[in-house]
Amino acid sequence: MADGFEVGAVHFNSEGWGPPDATVTPTTTSTLPLNVPYAPFSRSEKLGRIADFNRILNPGSGQGGGGGRKSAASDSVFDFTADDSFPSGADNDSTFRLVDGKPPPRPKFGPKWRFNQHHRPQLPQRRDEEVEANKREAEKERARRDRLYYLKRSNQNQQRREAAVFKSSVEIQTEWNMLDKIPFSIFTKLSFSVSEPEDMILCGGLEFYDKSFDRITPKAERRLERFKNRNFFKVTTTDDPVIRRLANEDKATVFATDNILATLMCATRSVYSWDIVVQRVGNKLFFDKRDGSQLDLLSVHETSQEPLPEAKDDINSAYSLSVEAAYINQNFSQQVLFRDGNKVSFDEPNPFANEGEEVASVAYRYRRWKLDDDMYLVARCEVQSVVEVNKQRSFLTLNALNEFDPKYSGVDWRQKLETQRGAVLATELKNNANKLAKWTAQALLANADMMKLGYVSRVHPRDHFNHVILAVVGYKPRDFASQINLNTSNMWGIVKSIVDLCMKLNEGKYVLVKDPSKPQVRIYEVPADAFENDYVDEPLPEEEQAQPPEDNAENTEANGVTSDVEDKEIGAQA
Repeated sequence: MADGFEVGAVHFNSEGWGPPDATVTPTTTSTLPLNVPYAPFSRSEKLGRIADFNRILNPGSGQGGGGGRKSAASDSVFDFTADDSFPSGADNDSTFRLVDGKPPPRPKFGPKWRFNQHHRPQLPQRRDEEVEANKREAEKERARRDRLYYLKRSNQNQQRREAAVFKSSVEIQTEWNMLDKIPFSIFTKLSFSVSEPEDMILCGGLEFYDKSFDRITPKAERRLERFKNRNFFKVTTTDDPVIRRLANEDKATVFATDNILATLMCATRSVYSWDIVVQRVGNKLFFDKRDGSQLDLLSVHETSQEPLPEAKDDINSAYSLSVEAAYINQNFSQQVLFRDGNKVSFDEPNPFANEGEEVASVAYRYRRWKLDDDMYLVARCEVQSVVEVNKQRSFLTLNALNEFDPKYSGVDWRQKLETQRGAVLATELKNNANKLAKWTAQALLANADMMKLGYVSRVHPRDHFNHVILAVVGYKPRDFASQINLNTSNMWGIVKSIVDLCMKLNEGKYVLVKDPSKPQVRIYEVPADAFENDYVDEPLPEEEQAQPPEDNAENTEANGVTSDVEDKEIGAQA
């Protein structure tokens, strides 16, 4: 059995800490190494390393080395580099060889290289945190580039838009007197609730809707037909014999058409200039449109930011597209019907058609709304078709959106209508917000049960005569109004405020003009023979036209109309 481990003698110090001053010299049989130092310490000091066997002395750090740092007393105690008690250390040092421990170079195109291109000094962090931080930086950079891109585009489009719509829809004559101007910011704050209207008279006849058009797809498109033999009537308010009869019977105080009311209701979404003639006759108010007014046309890309050609004779100019859209809507509203002679007739025939004349399928509903205790409004509303479901008849309005060139909208209907119909509709809502809002308002005024929207496209982008029907989609007017954020209370608030404003004016003729370059409506007092057949309305040069006053100019002839509109809070709630 091996000998046991011999422990050296440990002396007890009865006077304090550490070994006694006089220690016994180890015997030759002691296993303790020679020259083992002891460093005195106090409780306030922090203990560090016990011994440093890897310490390298700097040159000149010894005695007489003026350039080197002198070793501290505490460090010299633990210096075993020159101790002969460890002969094995010298042998190890003589045979030691340094091995290259540098890490291998990283590939320049690895995942880390993409996120650390600038080699910024960073605090150590987890890998997922580093990735998230770099993602945020990339998002900020991309957002900055997008802002610069859209800012550049908006500046270009702003110049184009101002040049395109700077011309007013009607030439402002020098003898016209501007009474007031109403900014759209006031219109957006108005609200008024009306009770359910009543039907006064129903005229015309309707053909039934062909449900097979609901199954049309871009792969099974149908050619748009032309209906040259059918007559379409766009009669203004005062030329309507039914409205004249109702006015003579004192059935209402205010008279208008659904197209004129929809223009007023959706005024805040309009960009192009428009005008409406207002006639105050006794205690009655008539809203009319001029002969040849652009209210009969349909705007295209009115609220879009993509520039359209400015040349009027270009097939993609704003005017050419408006004429094309009106032509498409008339033909579309007749093609989707059963033309077998089966019609739904109403109390009176079409008031504008002559006997034996072939007219388009349309029904006129003269409806009356109560605006005040002693004020009623009568409007002529239109529906284009009827459908029978479960032995119940439902009225339909028929309208068509038209695609002229996919590069302007950025969405190709032939590719997206089947798979991404929502994206197509969202693009149209962005580019034609005013037109879609007016169609929805007209459907609500006529109390239509369904509004059908057709998607009609050119056969070729450069052919504006031939078109195809790609799809037909139906919507309920109230649901669609909420989808496009069309508030019916705000719509009636705008109408009520304009009616109240015009009822305070003297008898005569006035015109509401949407400012071509600012979101506001101006009211002019015009001569009684203005816009009549015997009234020669020679357009003046643009520099000679009467310019409206500046925004900061005070108009003393406004009779306080603006302040009345601003201060008036239409608080009637349902």
